[in-house]
Amino acid sequence: MGLGTRSLEKALRFEIVLTGHRLDVSKAYHSVGFLALYNLLKIYSGIMLAALYTLLLKSRHMKNLLTALLILLTFGAAAQRNKLSDDHENFFRFGAKGGVNINKVTGQSYKSGFNYNYQLGAFLQFNFASRIGIQPEVNFVQGSSEFSNDPNQIYDDLFFDGSQKKSKLNYLEVPVLLNVSLGPSKRVKLQFGPSYGGLLKQTTDSLKNNGNIYKNADWSAIGGLWIQLPLVNLGARYKLGLSDINAVDDRQTWKSQAIQVFVGVTF
Repeated sequence: MGLGTRSLEKALRFEIVLTGHRLDVSKAYHSVGFLALYNLLKIYSGIMLAALYTLLLKSRHMKNLLTALLILLTFGAAAQRNKLSDDHENFFRFGAKGGVNINKVTGQSYKSGFNYNYQLGAFLQFNFASRIGIQPEVNFVQGSSEFSNDPNQIYDDLFFDGSQKKSKLNYLEVPVLLNVSLGPSKRVKLQFGPSYGGLLKQTTDSLKNNGNIYKNADWSAIGGLWIQLPLVNLGARYKLGLSDINAVDDRQTWKSQAIQVFVGVTF
């Protein structure tokens, strides 16, 4: 039995407290199906990290972004040498996640509906106390927006005639979140904190000129829940934009909003 397999077996010897009942899952290690799922999760993690690396290579901020990501992963590698127990959470943990980004831009010129896009990234957890920790992340987040068709609500001097007025926005976001464990199991965490988004690329249909209509920086506030299972993490967040991202003029205020749902792996 290899070292990684023994670590996996030991990590699985815990009890989940759910509605007052205890479920012993230590025998899950012996399940062929579970081992297959574990291998699939490792492949999933590798694919997400490789995709994030490829996106960073295409960015004009490649050097700084890759440096930030490598710092996170270098510190997080120490997590593999720490043992996970029922009563103590590792000081260092790291992982990857991906999911859907349901977003919109609010403002007089925009339609009110949400748009469906995607996100993926890497994170690191510093658990300073038994129930409190910090989680910095580096995420690639794709968003989009759709302008109103009402000529009285949009900048008519920005667009050619036609109804196809949509924007695609690619951000590299760096949230720094406070984790607060809820309940006795430490598996459910309340998350909140600030996030900085650097605009990597913007594409807008039907523009008369090729200039940029969105600002390059977007500060936002994030709140949500994180659920940590053996190897698997999942959660949901609400992100509220704090910055006016309108780079055209100051006649209108444009701000971002998003609901993010994700799943990933934690080591």
